[in-house]
Amino acid sequence: MRPPWAFVAARRVALCLALCLSLYLPVRPALAQGELVFGMSAAFSGPARGLGMEYHRGLMAAFEHVNAQGGAGGWTLKLILRDDAYDPATAMRNTIAFVEQDKVFALLGYVGTPTTARVLPLLKHYENQSMSLLFPLTGADMLREQPYDVCVSNLRASYLAETGNLVAALVGTGRKRIAVFHQADVYGRNGWDGVRRALAVRRLHLVSEATYRRGASFDQDFRREVALILAGKPDAVITVGTAPACAAFVRDLRVAGYTDLVATLSFADADNLSKFLLVQARATGRDYLTGLVFSQVVPSYEDERLPAVRAYRQAMARVRPQRPPQMSPDEYAPHRLSFVGFEGFLAGLALAEAVERMGPTASRERLREILASLRAVDLGLAEKADLRPGSGQGLKRTYLTVYRGGRFEGVESLKGLSGPRAEERAENGAGARGRK
Repeated sequence: MRPPWAFVAARRVALCLALCLSLYLPVRPALAQGELVFGMSAAFSGPARGLGMEYHRGLMAAFEHVNAQGGAGGWTLKLILRDDAYDPATAMRNTIAFVEQDKVFALLGYVGTPTTARVLPLLKHYENQSMSLLFPLTGADMLREQPYDVCVSNLRASYLAETGNLVAALVGTGRKRIAVFHQADVYGRNGWDGVRRALAVRRLHLVSEATYRRGASFDQDFRREVALILAGKPDAVITVGTAPACAAFVRDLRVAGYTDLVATLSFADADNLSKFLLVQARATGRDYLTGLVFSQVVPSYEDERLPAVRAYRQAMARVRPQRPPQMSPDEYAPHRLSFVGFEGFLAGLALAEAVERMGPTASRERLREILASLRAVDLGLAEKADLRPGSGQGLKRTYLTVYRGGRFEGVESLKGLSGPRAEERAENGAGARGRK
């Protein structure tokens, strides 16, 4: 008979072996009971929370729609959330937790360039596990370039495409003196560079620029930045930022007397940006939205000629996505419909298509193989989506919209558009000291 100490020693050896195996074996993705689990790190708190909330709502609308019909290829889709508050270091910690603790099947729907950029080296670190990042809400170039291109599948058009089309539309109206207001980080610099390149092709240059620090709220005073922009005497201004910062800048720009066109990129979140300015307009009686152009990477959710729009509107009428736990009910009021939400819905449909084609054998390697073959996927839009990782991007078109008559309207050209009425110029200039 073995002495008692022998059993203790054997148990310790077994525990040691188990620990060693846990350190060296690859983490297995979560596949419990026909369920595929995806991890989303996004801003669910802080000034950029509207982006995370709306993208999450769109994704969940697609997931609930797919799951109600038996799942994608029999797989139930599940999304777990971690808040990064638009902070790169937090996004990195969230990603490590998704992979090593939650054992997610893939990363999905990350929001923002600075946060996603910090995560890209981690994808290479987990390359032996074939971890992928699917359909992040950013148009940054680095997601489409080596060495990260094999790890990322993009749905939206790039910032280079957005800024290039915006510059072309503005120059097409005769406006050649263009200024840029941008966030002082990798996102803002990417948009700034896109505008600069598009102008250089036409032998033009930026007439002025100003930056702001990430995390600015609508309460921030941007009169200094407005003065820097106006020093260049621009006939158009392009903003590269988030909704509260861009809205505050537009507010102060209009109060300073600027009455020409101002344009925003899709990441500025047209629905939340316009909400800030509508509240301000009711408080001051001034017009902040006339002459404001919104670039988009998806068609308008008002265009019910498109099957995808009809599906999105029907799904949002039924969806009841849970509010992230860190959000109090009075902290953010979701939109019934939104451009960011529609993009999230399309991302959910694109993912479901890939999972459907993956079949009963689910693996991260198999998911990558399927995505690499999805050259032309019909999501119910006027164009088919190229979901292959790398330099390709699912949706290549960008759109121009304006807010008119209480809703967003698509426009084919910016010709004929102007800023606030001439008679308001004197009022805005005179009221510069009492803007709030």
